[in-house]
Amino acid sequence: MSVPARQIRARHSTDTITVYQAYPPEVALPAVAAGRFVAPFKRDRMTWIKPSFLWMMYRCGWATKPGQERVLSIDISREGFEWALERACLSHYDQDVHGDRATWSRQLRASPVRVQWDPERTLQLNALPYRSLQVGLSGEAVARYVDDWLVAVTDITPTVHRMRELLRANDVRAATDLLPVERTYPLPAQIAARLDASP
Repeated sequence: MSVPARQIRARHSTDTITVYQAYPPEVALPAVAAGRFVAPFKRDRMTWIKPSFLWMMYRCGWATKPGQERVLSIDISREGFEWALERACLSHYDQDVHGDRATWSRQLRASPVRVQWDPERTLQLNALPYRSLQVGLSGEAVARYVDDWLVAVTDITPTVHRMRELLRANDVRAATDLLPVERTYPLPAQIAARLDASP
């Protein structure tokens, strides 16, 4: 079965969706201890959340890139996630979505949320022909993320390291067994249109 070109796939329950972020230990460890983001996490910077585990692994290099040594699995409310998507603007201009470039520029300036569709990744971190959503939060969206949406913050770095070791040992089956199960996230029609998601 072919995968739609632009589709959100994630771990999710009736009430929550899991997203991933990678940080240096000085940001990640206090967040895990507190169960929420605390100093030195900076609220005034855009923070990107990623529903795709493997895209996060591509971005952080299996927790080996400087400043991304700890990988966090973060459960947030679906209500909060959809609040963000309802107010999101694509990070690139799309004539079919925006009509004209001036309209897109206005939306981009006004929106506290940016989204982009990047190629999904295999276990070996190679690009796939379909895409995964990244969500950038700023301003009001960051405040809501930190103060209202967070349900749980878990450091999954040991699992990430284990998977990297298994792949280096060419034990793909064992690494695959550790992957989180990500299912299609059901988007309301108006949000799907705003994000240019596949039908």
